Amino acid sequence: MNISSKGLNVLVLAGTRPGAPDPMAQAAGVSHKAILPVAGTPMILRVLAALRATPAVGRTAVCIDDPTVLNGILPPDVGIIPSRPEGPSASVLAGLAQLGTPLLVTTADSALLRPDWITEFLEKCGPQCDVAAAVAPEAVVLRDVPGTKRTFIRLSDLAFSGCNLFLFNSPAAVNVATLWLKVEKNRKHPLRIAWLLGPMVLLKAVCKKLSRAALCARIGKLTGARAELICLSDGRAAVDVDKPADLALTEKLIAAEAPA
Repeated sequence: MNISSKGLNVLVLAGTRPGAPDPMAQAAGVSHKAILPVAGTPMILRVLAALRATPAVGRTAVCIDDPTVLNGILPPDVGIIPSRPEGPSASVLAGLAQLGTPLLVTTADSALLRPDWITEFLEKCGPQCDVAAAVAPEAVVLRDVPGTKRTFIRLSDLAFSGCNLFLFNSPAAVNVATLWLKVEKNRKHPLRIAWLLGPMVLLKAVCKKLSRAALCARIGKLTGARAELICLSDGRAAVDVDKPADLALTEKLIAAEAPA
C-alpha cells in the first residue's frame, strides 16, 4: 500500500437511510446515531479520536446526510461529504470520487475503534491488494467478548464477523464498490443477487462450502480487483453500536479500560 507523506485519506460513514429514523437515535433523543452519547461522548468523536491517534492516517472526512447535525461537534480539520440516499455503497463511491485511493473507510458506530486495530489491518494488507475488509474470527470474538451475540458469516474455512474497516487501495477497488451498490439495490431480491454473484457461489455459501480464497477469487473475477479478508487479533473490533445491548456492552468495555 502506498501512503503519501500527508497520510491515508479516511471516510467515516455517518449518514442515515431515508425513511424511518434510527431506533437507537430515537431512544437517545438525537437525530443521528453518529452523535449518540457513548459513556458521555458522541460516538463519532470516539472514532475520530482513534483515527487521529493512528500514525498512517491523514485527511479525514465524514459522510453524512445533514452536516448541521455535527455543528459544534466536529473538529474544524475534518471535512464533510454529503451521503447518498441509495445507501453506504453509494456514499463510498462518492467518497472515492472526491478523495481517491487509497481510502480507508469506517463507520461512526464503531465506538470501540482503536489505533492498533487500524495499524494491524493496514500492515496485514498485501502489497498487491486492491480492496480489503477487516474481520474478526468467531473464536477470537468469543474469546475477547464472551457472551456477545454477533452475526457470523460462515465460510468453509473461516467463520467471522465484520469489523467496519475497509481499504480501497487502488482505482480497481472502485469496481468492488460498484458491485456492492448493485447488490445493495437488489437486497430484497435474492434471485437478482444470485444472478449478479453467480448461483453456484450462493449455493456454496448456503451449504458452507465456499472458502475464503474462493470468495475473494469470485470478487476478483467480477471486478478485476484483488480482494482480501484480513483477520484481526482483537475480537472487540467486531463490536459496533447497532442495538441497546451493543451500547451497554460498549460502555462496559470502555469502563473496563478506564484507569482506576
